[in-house]
Amino acid sequence: MNSIQRIALMLTIIGAINWGLLANFQIDLISSIFGGRNDELAKIIYGLIGAAGLVNLGLFFKQGEEYIVESEVNKT
Repeated sequence: MNSIQRIALMLTIIGAINWGLLANFQIDLISSIFGGRNDELAKIIYGLIGAAGLVNLGLFFKQGEEYIVESEVNKT
């Protein structure tokens, strides 16, 4: 997983937490921090979270990669 995918995953998790707070407690954390839903900065953050979701959609369809575990390397 490269750094762009990690950042996208982090933003997607933030978005999911925001939706959970909104559904359960009627708290929109992103709009509270960035000045309301109609503020330009909040719209940019919402857009970044949406783009991050699209980047992570690519992870969903990615074929399994083989990773070498460090303990397996030391066995040889």
